[in-house]
Amino acid sequence: MQQKTTGNSAITLVTSTASMATPTHGGRAKCLQRLVRLDLPVPTTVALSFNMVHHIATGALPDISDILDHFPNDVLLCVRPSSEDPDWGGPGAILNIGMNDTSHTALSDRIGSEAAASLYLRFVQAYAVHVARLDADVFDDIAEDGQAGLSAVLAAYEAEAEEPFPQSRDQQLTEVLRSMARAWEGTTARLLRVAKGAPVDAGLGLVVQEMALGLGQGECGSGVLQLINPETGLPQITGRYLSQSQGREALIGGAGSLFLERDPRGPSLEDLAPVAFAALKVDAALMRKRLREEMQIEFTIENGRLHILDGVRVARGPRAALRIAVSLAQDGIIAPQEAVMRIEPRTLSELLHRQVAPDADRDILGRGIAASPGAATGAIVFDPETAQAYAAREEPCILVRRETGPEDIRGMHAAAAVLTEKGGMTSHAAVIGRGLGLPCVVGAAHMRFQTKRALLVAETGQSLTEGDIITVDGSSGQILAGAPEMIEATQDDAFQKLMSWADEVRDIKIRANCDTPADAKTARNFMAEGIGLCRTEHMFFDADRLTPMREMIFANTPEDRRATLEKLLPMQRADFIELFRIMRGQPVCIRLFDPPLHEFLPNDRAGLRDLAEALDMPVSEVTRRVDAMGEYNPMLGLRGVRLGVTVPEIYDMQARAIFEAAIAAQRDGAEVTPEVMIPLVSAMREVELVRARIDMVAAAVRAEQGQDFDFRLGVMVETPRACLKAADIAQHCHFLSFGTNDLTQMTYGLSRDDAGRFMSDYVKKGVFPEDPFHVLDIDGVGELVSLGAERARRTHPNLILSICGEHGGHPDSIAFCRASGFDYVSCSPFRVPGARLAAAQLVIRETLVPRRH
Repeated sequence: MQQKTTGNSAITLVTSTASMATPTHGGRAKCLQRLVRLDLPVPTTVALSFNMVHHIATGALPDISDILDHFPNDVLLCVRPSSEDPDWGGPGAILNIGMNDTSHTALSDRIGSEAAASLYLRFVQAYAVHVARLDADVFDDIAEDGQAGLSAVLAAYEAEAEEPFPQSRDQQLTEVLRSMARAWEGTTARLLRVAKGAPVDAGLGLVVQEMALGLGQGECGSGVLQLINPETGLPQITGRYLSQSQGREALIGGAGSLFLERDPRGPSLEDLAPVAFAALKVDAALMRKRLREEMQIEFTIENGRLHILDGVRVARGPRAALRIAVSLAQDGIIAPQEAVMRIEPRTLSELLHRQVAPDADRDILGRGIAASPGAATGAIVFDPETAQAYAAREEPCILVRRETGPEDIRGMHAAAAVLTEKGGMTSHAAVIGRGLGLPCVVGAAHMRFQTKRALLVAETGQSLTEGDIITVDGSSGQILAGAPEMIEATQDDAFQKLMSWADEVRDIKIRANCDTPADAKTARNFMAEGIGLCRTEHMFFDADRLTPMREMIFANTPEDRRATLEKLLPMQRADFIELFRIMRGQPVCIRLFDPPLHEFLPNDRAGLRDLAEALDMPVSEVTRRVDAMGEYNPMLGLRGVRLGVTVPEIYDMQARAIFEAAIAAQRDGAEVTPEVMIPLVSAMREVELVRARIDMVAAAVRAEQGQDFDFRLGVMVETPRACLKAADIAQHCHFLSFGTNDLTQMTYGLSRDDAGRFMSDYVKKGVFPEDPFHVLDIDGVGELVSLGAERARRTHPNLILSICGEHGGHPDSIAFCRASGFDYVSCSPFRVPGARLAAAQLVIRETLVPRRH
């Protein structure tokens, strides 16, 4: 190793024994050293450390001879950036440093005057724009190539810079280093890389490398090669190669090459340079094995001789990343646990939903909150009835609403995606969308929703009406015009293998929030370990159930209510039987009726008239009764357990349906122990009253059916008071499940449906680090949860604890629950795989220190 230092900075010749590391010299420099250690044909390279580059940016230039002493006088050089993480970006590479009048003459004799002139011309233009900072349009009027073009470019440079183009390689290299160092430390570059996750003080290294031009009299050219398809991760030799001898691109890996359209009848690299091509394949396989990664090789061939200029991690999308990680583990190159660690849990949702293709054109109409991942294209519709009509014709549609409510459930089931003006991450549309696996964008407040006029006005001012085709991208929050190219969802063998490895180490259970049999089937497919939350109210909005439900609401006596609920009992029982059969003995936690009753009543004149007809009552009387049921703040009004206490017939019917369904499922061979959950509890006495009635129903069903059964009773902890009084409440429960959606809403005093209007401003200004409806507030809401869990376990040590809000699928929330000794988390079905992966990664982080790669 040869190393020269200036203060705390260093200039290092890249050898197998040089003292270098990614945190001090960057990933590119360290990778080149690894290639040297593999004895690959890497040109002479010198690395400048982060400290050195910082000194250069502040004006402390090194003695340039410390760098140039490592290179022959007549070779050209290139300078490339070397940041700690390639995703953080950096200044572009500058090639052919040292090109001047003398080297142009020498190269003309060697490779021909036209090729030499072209090389010189491109260097002058790159130097002018990126180093001398001249306007690129200085060269716009120069159309000539070759010698004439070179002369014109040199003249234009001299006129604009008011000095001749520098002829000294020392001066050229000095100015290139200064320019690249200052570009990295500029304000714009700093903001861009911080946005990509880089620390504010992230350093940049630079590598100076001898140019292997790939020019000469024999087969010469340059290109890149990799062993996999970067879109799928499947084995396939792909790349590109520009042959100087052929004057065009040649095939690499046959017609399957992904980079450019080319004539399949043309020559391949294997035909033009068989020895070099064979060496490339061997070198790529060696890099894959020793660097423990799929690598792309940047190379040149000069008179048939191979030079490897760089090796970079193959760029890949989520599906390719997963297959690559699994393939490396199956080949014994990395451990299965490391494969698990290499995949971001959030990216799994992209595999489970259709996505807009990365290179698709995006005509953006507006933006909102990305509430449910995936993308879908369809015709705009403004009401659930029209959505159902489109579905009947098997035509995709996008349901556009100011906000959704329970009455929109059928339309959401029929639509391909949902777009709303209001709402946040835990709004009705967001929660139901994630449960259905339905792409959803909410809070698109900068678009104008004129639903009564069937008009949607884009942020650009463009007017859209029913039937216009748009695309909702629930992964990015964008609303796009037309139908961009899509990538289909996938669950291949690699996905299943990775999940099996994750489940081998995971130590917290993952359940799913399921409201329908379709949800339950999805949960089973994603290997959920039961249902952690079944919201029964969504079962009452089907047309055959809504009328009896409204009759019950309008009943004047308990006897009338019970009589009406008898119509709903067989429907509820059938719902639960199907859930129990689908889950095949896994736990099913059913939340008793929660929403305020007025949500089931119409609010328009036509709906009121239909209800009056169904009930055989005057419209005026129906209107009066509906108005009388209105509440100033219904989310804090007569709902949840308060309905169970004041209108107990509803919970009686639901409990009977649950228990009769459990017996029916048991007779079919399923082992069922239903879990019955009481929502919105604030006081122990509420639990005592409801439990007493449920125990009575259970005793009656046992006597009537002549068969015993077990069940567990629990409480959904959604109010701050329930957390504070958890010790008292736990005495009457088998489990507590923290409903963090409502708990967050009540702790903050924020409406989860309206917070989207200002939440982005709060996050940008640092009021909240994240949207608390998206990421659990560990310091505030989390403290209440921890306090409640601690107090509950103090009086009931074997109490089952869980979280069943949408926070349950977030990795940070899973870490919090696991550290707090919770038994499981529950989230929407499509978030279950990501939750399984995140839970496994928590265990692996505690037991392994993954090797850097």
